[in-house]
Parts: sequence; structure tokens; C-alpha cells
Amino acid sequence: MSGPLLDYVLRLADTALILGQQNARWCGHAPVLEEDMAVSNIALDQIGQARLLLTLAGEVEGRGRDEDALAFHRDGPAFRNLLIVEQPNGDFAETIARNLLVDAYLLELYGALARSADARLAGIAAKAAKECAYHVRHSSGWAIRLGDGTAESRDRTQRALDGLWMWTGEMFTADAVDRAMVEAGIGPDPASLKPAWDKRVGAVLSEATLARPPDGWMQKGGKQGEHSEHLGYILTELQFLPRAYPGAAW
Repeated sequence: MSGPLLDYVLRLADTALILGQQNARWCGHAPVLEEDMAVSNIALDQIGQARLLLTLAGEVEGRGRDEDALAFHRDGPAFRNLLIVEQPNGDFAETIARNLLVDAYLLELYGALARSADARLAGIAAKAAKECAYHVRHSSGWAIRLGDGTAESRDRTQRALDGLWMWTGEMFTADAVDRAMVEAGIGPDPASLKPAWDKRVGAVLSEATLARPPDGWMQKGGKQGEHSEHLGYILTELQFLPRAYPGAAW
């Protein structure tokens, strides 16, 4: 079980870490000071989730690697994050659209994992679910403001949704690791999360006067270590100092 469980925990950890890194990039660049603080705090939540999950991954792996080793000293193919979180931030509308789609998914996922047969994972998930509830309110509120705002803000947000939609299917597609977690009572069937996600995202899009993009061909592969070229740039920024100065301490 340690093999599938390790892969599963890394998927959660890497998705949180990369999403946190992406949101952290808005520090000093958000459209208003309040949002600079809000998005930075969301990034801190996500990196905090990643720390807990990477520590758990190290324990499951049993090779002596801690959270720092797993975050800073793995190459791209070893990462298991969802592909949607490594797509470029783009403008603020693109970031909000991505965050809405991912936040709504993570809220359902962590809510289910809070009932996991693995007590360690359940404890992390219970804390993360509370944070994700705030993240969803934030991204939902901004999606509504942008979608029901000016013609330009609506067009930008709609284009962002249309471009990101093909990355959402990976959230709900199960593979051998997911099935092993379901059988062990550790994780939910990804497909079981989709109805609630559809309902939540659909309600936000309706209030925002945005059109739900049609389902079609979906990208996948991130959970198996197959990534877009964008992950390499993110990791270069994220991992530079620990790799340039191995063993350095403050």
C-alpha cells in the first residue's frame, strides 16, 4: 500500500505546492492592495497544506526525505500535481477562473478525505477543508464581479474559462492509484466529486452571467508525472536557492 499511498499523497501535496507558488506570484502585483494581501494569504494556506502533506509523504516513503527535500530536490517528472495548476497565471481574470475551478474541486476532495481511513490524512484534510471554504468564497466572489462587471472583464473571464476547461477533466478521472485508495477506504472515487463540483461552479457561473464551456476532450497526465513545459519554469523559480546552496540554513 505504501506505493499507491505515496503517489496519492504526493498528488495532493504537489497540487497544493504548485498552486501556492502560482498564487504567491501575485504578491506585489495584484490589482489592489487588499487583493495583494488576500491572494498572498491564500498562497500561504496552500503552501502550509503542501508542507503537511509532504511531511506525510516522507513518512510514508520511509527514505528519510523531509518536506524540503521533496519540494526542492525533485525534478519535474517526479511531480504529481494536476496540470491545471501549472498553467500560466495570465491576467487576474485567468487566475480567478483557475482558482475557482480548482478551489471548488479541492473543497469537495478535502471534505471527503476528512473521513479517510488514514487518520493522518484525515486530520490534514479537515484543516485544509476549512481553508478551502474561504478560498472558494474568494474566487467565487471575484468571478461574479468580473463576469457581471464591464464588457471587458466579462470577455476576459469567459476566455479564461474557455481555455482552462480542458484541464478540468483530470480532476475526476481515476487511475490505478485512485482505485487502490477507494478500495482501502482512504480516498474517494474522483468521479463522485463531480456532481457537487458541477453544481457549485454552475451556480457561480450563472450569477456571473458566464457560459459554462462544453465538455469535450480533456488533458491529463499530471498525476502520472507528464507535465506541460510551464512546470519547468515554476520549479526553476521555486527551487533555485536550495539547489544553488545545498544545505544552507538561515
